[in-house]
Amino acid sequence: MLDPVNQRPHASLGRVLDDLGTTLLELLHGHADRGGVIGGIAIHDPLEEPALPQHALVLGVGVHEPGEVVRLLRDLSRHEATGLVLRAPVALSRELAAAADESGVALLGLTPGASWAQLAAMLRSLLAEDDVGDAGPETLGGMPSGDLFALANAIAALLNAPVTIEDRTSRVLAFSGRQDEADASRVATILGRQVPERYSRMLTELGVFRELYRSDRPLYVEPLEETRDSFTMPRVAVAVRAGDEILGSIWAAVHEPLTDERAQALCDAAKLAALHMLRNRAGADVQRRLRTDLVSTALEGGAGARDALHRLGLGDQPVVVLAMAMPDTAGADASAVTERQRLADGLALHLSAVHSRSAAALVGDVVYGLVPVGRDDGDRRAVHVAADFLERVGDRGRAVIGIGPRAQDAGELAAARASADRALRVLRSRPDGSGRVARLADVHVEALILELRDLVTARGEGPTGPVARLLDYDAEHGSDLVGTLRAWLDAFGDVTQAAAKLRVHPNTFRYRLRRLAEVGGLDLGDPEARFAAMLQLRVVTADRRTRPLVSHTVG
Repeated sequence: MLDPVNQRPHASLGRVLDDLGTTLLELLHGHADRGGVIGGIAIHDPLEEPALPQHALVLGVGVHEPGEVVRLLRDLSRHEATGLVLRAPVALSRELAAAADESGVALLGLTPGASWAQLAAMLRSLLAEDDVGDAGPETLGGMPSGDLFALANAIAALLNAPVTIEDRTSRVLAFSGRQDEADASRVATILGRQVPERYSRMLTELGVFRELYRSDRPLYVEPLEETRDSFTMPRVAVAVRAGDEILGSIWAAVHEPLTDERAQALCDAAKLAALHMLRNRAGADVQRRLRTDLVSTALEGGAGARDALHRLGLGDQPVVVLAMAMPDTAGADASAVTERQRLADGLALHLSAVHSRSAAALVGDVVYGLVPVGRDDGDRRAVHVAADFLERVGDRGRAVIGIGPRAQDAGELAAARASADRALRVLRSRPDGSGRVARLADVHVEALILELRDLVTARGEGPTGPVARLLDYDAEHGSDLVGTLRAWLDAFGDVTQAAAKLRVHPNTFRYRLRRLAEVGGLDLGDPEARFAAMLQLRVVTADRRTRPLVSHTVG
């Protein structure tokens, strides 16, 4: 049986430093065992009054100047923060050390090359921070249930080698200490939280993963000839499986093959890792469903909205609603459903980096985000946040985001959600995929057009007057007088431009224009007649590329 190698409280600063080691964090000044349990992770925002959880570990993003650090330490002392993380290298002056001692806030350095978003995600994973539930005090193999970092350290102690636990896609779920004893490729893996693509590709081409997943015994992997500049230490890996399902693998950086005793210990560890990974997956599913229920309840704006907001930690400040989805053409197959959940998880992580009390959940086929905002930024800040997220994910899924206005309290959330939905629907309906972020004010006319189409469709109404006569004529004679009218109206009466769009000579276009006026009985010089024709062409005869907006609820 594996024995835990760390008896500190699960969420103490000392535990964080033990697990992340010098790979990501370094204690610059202060005491690791001072301050007790960390209450949560917060990101410093110089423009907002801090709303910190008790004994917070604060990420000082963009904080560099010594004077600024000293002022921040004094401020954090009033909020009883546990630690402040700064981007390394940090010049630890006598004044800075004195300020840290006076405040009681430990100073830590984030290693160059690691991102703040990555650190925030890893810390929240390590601390098991969750606003809507508690996994409870269960243990597996003598350590907290689902604690893969503790398990990685225990395996490292048994094998006397630094260890990573990875999923099927070679994403690092947890790692042990002593990673500095491994090679450069392992350090790159830890910093990126993912095995670098060139290594995983080579391992796949050489059949390493195929052999690994086919066996229940550890596999010894020699360094690859093509990567001896950074992949210098051999690895021993074993698959982690639950029945026939491969959950991932455990990798140890070693100097030589394992003894039989250590190989058997690694096999036993893989069985225990499977239990922890299954527990994590089950817990994540329960927490995701609960968070989805809370977000959905808040957005409905009913009697339970206020309580749902409080349980999400958002009950005491204004929020902006973000509504994200893929275009209407994305479909509902398994790959699209998986992609929606990945985008939901990605948006939740992105929003938590912007504001630690943000919340996001997939409700139906729309991902909703609730972002706390200050008095002056409101939906404008949300637009920047959304655009930054879409830029990070690139063209994956071609997601689009509608932004609602600021909701002052729970009573305004339903209307804010409706505005975000209307803006989102416009973006999803655009056949050319133009625009990826919009507020309702940016697309209000397009939203009204879509809603008029819904009304016409619901009533079963068809075109009337000149447009109806032109449609009948085109159907009988195989002509395209309706297309000629549409091109002319779109070009604001510019015959040359409209003719070029239809690829005909301007004289030919003028003849067709006269003909459609005669056939349709349409006075092209009358602005009211032009508007009526344009409205029918946009609303009644338009291609049905959109669908009525559906209210997504969880029940």
